[in-house]
Order: sequence, then structure tokens, then C-alpha cells
Amino acid sequence: MGLSPIIELIPQDYYQKIHDASMQILKKKGIIYHSVEALEVFKKHGAKVENETVYFNDKLIEDIIGNCRPKFVWKAREPKNTLTVGEDFIVQPNIGPVFIQEMDKTRRPGLLKDFINFQKLCQAIDTIDVTGTSPVDADDVAPNVKHLHMMFEAIKVTNKPLIGYVNGTGIVRKTLDMVELVVGGKNEFESNHYVGIGVNPLSPLKWAPEVIETIIEYSKRNQAVFVLPCILAGVSGPISLMETAILQNAEILSGIALVKLVNPSAAVVYAPGSTAAYMKTASYCTGTPEGLMLNIANVQMGRDFYKLPTRTMSGMTDAKYPDFQAGAETMQNLMLGILGGANIVLEVLGTLDSLMASSYEKLILDVELIERVKRIRQRFQGFDVSFSTEAILEVDHGNSFLEHNSTYEHFRSRWTPSISDWDAYENWEGAGKPDINAAANRKWKAILATAPDCLLEPEQLKALEDYFSNALKF
Repeated sequence: MGLSPIIELIPQDYYQKIHDASMQILKKKGIIYHSVEALEVFKKHGAKVENETVYFNDKLIEDIIGNCRPKFVWKAREPKNTLTVGEDFIVQPNIGPVFIQEMDKTRRPGLLKDFINFQKLCQAIDTIDVTGTSPVDADDVAPNVKHLHMMFEAIKVTNKPLIGYVNGTGIVRKTLDMVELVVGGKNEFESNHYVGIGVNPLSPLKWAPEVIETIIEYSKRNQAVFVLPCILAGVSGPISLMETAILQNAEILSGIALVKLVNPSAAVVYAPGSTAAYMKTASYCTGTPEGLMLNIANVQMGRDFYKLPTRTMSGMTDAKYPDFQAGAETMQNLMLGILGGANIVLEVLGTLDSLMASSYEKLILDVELIERVKRIRQRFQGFDVSFSTEAILEVDHGNSFLEHNSTYEHFRSRWTPSISDWDAYENWEGAGKPDINAAANRKWKAILATAPDCLLEPEQLKALEDYFSNALKF
């Protein structure tokens, strides 16, 4: 399950209490599924079903959790980019922003060209492990075909593991067909987990039709489902963090249950994504420390009690521009998410304004923040854990270690920033006193200037283009 967490939010003896309380909800109140197919699945496996409400018993949930895996392989088209979920630490692109935040503090709707740019950046930057999803919306594409365009473009310019899109069965099937086409066909695709999807309950305690259709299609085709409640504590959930943690756990169990009953081989990820409401306006808020505290409590329960791979939203801010507030809130959430032990983090790459906007510059800045926290997460390692006193004994009192052999041997392994300026004031002044946002602007543009427009072989591209053209004809 990777490194153990550095930060612990609740005592481990609370896990059983949270589970027991969640089971009370699942047994007594039940979960509403707006789907005839889902209800039939639960009836077939012995759950009590009344109208659209499913009531679970202890044995059914225990059997389902017992059939889950603590880790699984998330395959990439390029083998070196393949991941082990539950073992590797994984950085995933954002889901949901609809605007691009410009450097001049104005914002505009995201376009398909912006979506493609973010895909290219995610492909080019080694810190980012996954592509696909919607780091920014494509407002210039018709809603009924938007996800087809986005998957088509993501497949063209990336070869890392993919995140897909929630939609009705027809569109979801076509997006998965496109991936199947370029990885070698049905047998190869369905024998592996190539695409993941994050699915949100309609809190409290409901599942919407399109989301259920997505879960069922992904499960049938043996892909990975990340069950992601987005409860607003104080609005769509109780104001108590512990009570919301109980509700969140119950909703995650209800989503995992559907996945595993549809297909026991499908992969699941325990993925809390809730927050505490800004009670002054009863609105969504991502900068509060209580949001990540809530999620990390659940992450640690998912990891240590249920033995499941985990994911959480981790780098959000309510700031409108990459300023002090953006840096403070992003770093706060990254520290909690990464040091709390989540296997996968998302919403960590350029998000602003409570996930409404993405910033090219902040993506570059956030990559460095992630690298900083990853280094802390590694703790002392390698030569740093040596108890040798050789260098101390060999350097005379009051002298420098700069020229000691151990410094020559290891100085290149010391962590250095990817965008921050550590140089002397005089050098910074001589360079024209550059602003860090301007430096980030130059860096993302330089990356895109050399990013390839297609990573597919010619025959793969031709097959994909033919399928895509036909898929657009409803």
C-alpha cells in the first residue's frame, strides 16, 4: 500500500465504529438507485429492494469488500507509464474546471484547444502520471459529443493511463471503444485496466441514472471505478465532520457494491472527495482545512481498515489568481492529502476559484509544490539514514564540508525547485526582477512548443479517426 501516512487524523480504533455506523445507514435507511438494471443486480444478489431503495446486510458488504484488491495495475499504452494503484504514488489531472484563468486576472471559457494543451502538458511533465479527464472544459464543442472529442484528443496526444467521462451508456461505450481500438482489441482491453472513472453519488444517499450507467459500463468492461462522494458538510451532509465521514463511507460502500456485483474482476478505488461548506453563504469551499481533514480520515480508513487503494482531491484553493492565498491553501491541501497517505491525488494541477478555473501558470507552480511534498513524504532515505561519523571526524573544527568527498558524491541528489528562484537578490535584480508567474508562463509555453501533436502509429490514427467520425453520427 506504499508508504505509511505521516499525518493521522483519527485513532484507528474509530474505524470499526465508523463502519458499524455506516452499516446502520445501509441497513435501515438504504440507498436510492435510479436504475432498473442496478436494482435487478442487487435483487439477484440477495439485497432487499423496495421501489428504488436498496437495503444492504452485513454479509453482502463483507463479501464485496473481501473480493476487492489492495492494489491493481493501471495499464498505459506506453509500458513504462504503467502504474500500480495502491503501491505507486499517483498524480492525476483535474476534473471539472470550466474556465481558463489568464495572467491578466481575466478569465474566459475553456476551449478544445485548451483541453488539448493541458493533455500535452500532462503527458510531457514527469510528475504527472495520468491523462484524460477534464482539466478544463471544451465550451466550443456541442455538449452531446463533447466527451467523444475529448477522449479522441486525449488518446492522440498521450500514452499514460487514462481517466474517462461520466455519461449515458451510448457515449461511455464509444469512449471506451476508442481506447480498446488503440490498445489491441477487445481481449487486450478487457483483460486489463486501461481507463479509470470517478463517479459521484447524489448526496445524500442517491445514485443518478447517468452515473449508474457509467458504473455499469465500466464494470462490465473490467475497467477501474473510483467511488467519489462530494458531500458538502453542513449542506448535503451533516455539519459534524465525523457524521459526514460516516455518510461518505456509506456512499463509497454503496458504489463499490454495484461495481463488484456487476463484475467481481473490475477494479475499485476508495475515493473520498468531500469538503466543509462555507457556512456564511452555505456554499462550496475548498480552502478550508476541515475539508481535507474529513477526507483523510476516510482515506486512512479505506486504506487501513478495508485494505483498498485510495484517492482524494488534494490541491484546491478558493483563490481567484495564483497569489498568496492560492499558494497557502494549495500547499495546505497537498500536505494533508499526500502526507495523509492517499495513493492518488487529483485537483492538484492549476485549479483556482473552488475548482471553477484552471491556470496554465498555476499548473507549473503546483508541479513544484507536489515535488516538495513528495520529498517530505519520502522521509530520510539513502545516504541520509547513514549513522556514519566519517565526514564529521575528517573535517577540522570550524571548516567547511563543501569539498569533502561525501559532498562531491551526493550533492546532485539534493532536492532543488523546478520553478522557484533560489538565486541571490543581485542576480534576480539583474535579470529584470522576474515574477514567478511570468516564469511559469514561459515554461508552459516552452513545453507546448515541443510537444508532439500525435503519439499514435499511422495505422492506429487512421483507425481511430474512422471510428471517431462514425461515432459522431448518432
